[in-house]
Amino acid sequence: MAKKAIQPEPVPAEIKAAKPTKTVKANVVKAKAATVKKAVKPKERTYDEWKAVVPYSRFTDFDIGLFQSGKHYKLYEKFGSHVVEHGGVIGTYFAVWAPNAHYVSVIANFNGWNKGSHPLYVRWDGSGIWEGFIPNVGNGEVYKYFINSTTGEDLEKSDPFALRWEVPPLTGSIVADTFYEWKDASWMANRYQHNALDKPYSVYEVHLGSWARNWESPDDFYTYAQLADKMVPYVKEMGFTHVEFMPIMEHPYYPSWGYQVSGYFAASSRYGTPQQLMYLIEEFHKAGIGVILDWVPSHFPGDAMALYNFDGSHLYEHADERKGFHPDWKSYIFNYGRNEVRAFLISNALFWLDRYHVDGLRVDAVASMLYLDYSRKAGEWEPNVFGGNENLEAISFLKEFNEACYGHFPDTQTIAEESTSFTGVSRPVFLGGLGFGMKWMMGWMHDTIKYFSNDPIHRKFHHNQLTFSMIYAFTENFMLPFSHDEVVYGKGSMLRKMPGDEWQQFANLRLMYSYMFTHPGTKLLFMGAEFGQGDEWNYQHSLQWHVLEYPNHQGVSETVKMLNHLYKTEPALYEKAFDPAGFEWIDGGNANDSVLVYTRKGHDAKNDLVIVLNMTPVSRHDFRIGVPAAGNWKEIFNSDAQNFWGSGITNTSALKSEKVSWHGRDNSINIILPPLGASVFKKV
Repeated sequence: MAKKAIQPEPVPAEIKAAKPTKTVKANVVKAKAATVKKAVKPKERTYDEWKAVVPYSRFTDFDIGLFQSGKHYKLYEKFGSHVVEHGGVIGTYFAVWAPNAHYVSVIANFNGWNKGSHPLYVRWDGSGIWEGFIPNVGNGEVYKYFINSTTGEDLEKSDPFALRWEVPPLTGSIVADTFYEWKDASWMANRYQHNALDKPYSVYEVHLGSWARNWESPDDFYTYAQLADKMVPYVKEMGFTHVEFMPIMEHPYYPSWGYQVSGYFAASSRYGTPQQLMYLIEEFHKAGIGVILDWVPSHFPGDAMALYNFDGSHLYEHADERKGFHPDWKSYIFNYGRNEVRAFLISNALFWLDRYHVDGLRVDAVASMLYLDYSRKAGEWEPNVFGGNENLEAISFLKEFNEACYGHFPDTQTIAEESTSFTGVSRPVFLGGLGFGMKWMMGWMHDTIKYFSNDPIHRKFHHNQLTFSMIYAFTENFMLPFSHDEVVYGKGSMLRKMPGDEWQQFANLRLMYSYMFTHPGTKLLFMGAEFGQGDEWNYQHSLQWHVLEYPNHQGVSETVKMLNHLYKTEPALYEKAFDPAGFEWIDGGNANDSVLVYTRKGHDAKNDLVIVLNMTPVSRHDFRIGVPAAGNWKEIFNSDAQNFWGSGITNTSALKSEKVSWHGRDNSINIILPPLGASVFKKV
């Protein structure tokens, strides 16, 4: 007697009710259309057959060709785990690149982590892709890939394309989606205005895990959603135009601050779900604030479950340790000459711009990518084919990355953290540059901090540390950073770098920020610096918000708030930020008095500003300066104002210019110079 076929297991209600992504919906339509076209009734399968892996692919021949040539920039739509409907059943499609594998299977909670129960199928086209559909597996399932390499190694790997990971120290991948009903259409339609190079661009750099902690349980992190309620109104009140998150991609080692990435497509589960991060970004957008993510294509950790030795071979990292191992960070460097790796990285960059509506990417450690001898001694590196020390493959990759970002998302920005004199970092690729929108002005940051750390009595001997930046200020589109790197490892806080007694330290800090906001270029300030935190940054604890109860710290906060307002409302400070026509020295040579006088210019001369910086604690009365035009000049900002915790030495009324030639100008005014203060004048 024939054995009756067992009916397929019913699809769980929670999976049936799950809302698929647009990609999944499109796939379902295609599958149904194919069924209708062939007019073939789906084969009835047994229970055991439905529990096994069903041959199925989301890749076309065109996809494979693009992938192998390094030109597939949306690999996240194909690789990884995707909940789809196939043959009338909802399940999950898995796809992983492992060309050196002899056998690949999905190990998970649903199969008891049995490496022999759900083997994937290798494609016949030599692409090295293993794939398959597993019925009745949906969102929330924890899984990894078991890989038996052709070298005989048995490996258990997390999914490089997983959209979600378990909360560290657990390392399992989780079947998830990035479906979200966005409500930021107005921002997305107009963000080109906020991201333009002739608009204000003031960035607040944030480490999510230590910006604030729950007071009742300080060891617990706030979720993305909780941070939205607290951080968004604060950043808006402070006047920043953008916020930059230090890496939020999944990373196993929390003390790495996110710079040792293991899950490139997954938002860190420490702070919640992908949708919660999207909500945080959406709330920033609704408040008129752009979001930048730190992105790390320079290296990755050697954790056993991650990218290193992925299929028993040097798949993602360069096989030659002279190019593939980073001596400083003990991490591994991507093989930028391998097409599939280039496609992986560029797809990852576009993923965050696409799925998460991110407004820009700040690329970490670009200098380490550009040079073959970076942090290497003689004999530890090999010259390129032309005998130079440039990494030609990395340079080519960065150009392609920038072309892809601006080609697909022209209203975003890419920003390079690059510390050398490499030419054309922020120049278009078609002009021979790397194609970034902006570059961090690291030399300016170090020179400025070094200058201000000197006692004012000695500053006249270091005057050139401030004026030197103007020699090269317009060779790149520079962003002026006071970043997290300057407040760790014993360097002290920004406040404690300043010399003198308590009053002088706060006055110096307000003066230095005034210099930054009136210097050509865009701005970046690391969290805690905006209110003069006393201790250096500690990633394990919340910022010291309690100090805002004191008037000196509140004064710094109010200064930054006012500087952001000044920056956003005075066109002379941003319209020609990267144009030498936007800056002119009035007196850059007064080293003896440690005074700088310069003008900032916009498109309209009526908006010109005159900035005067007094780097000493000596107030100077009847101090004459030349001005660009005759008329009444009003002080619109003074860092020594009493509401900033200053001494209150200000120019209270408009000053009428006199026909007295000074500083090479036909007209001049007599002003009061505040001690350790900055004054900004505008013609009224």
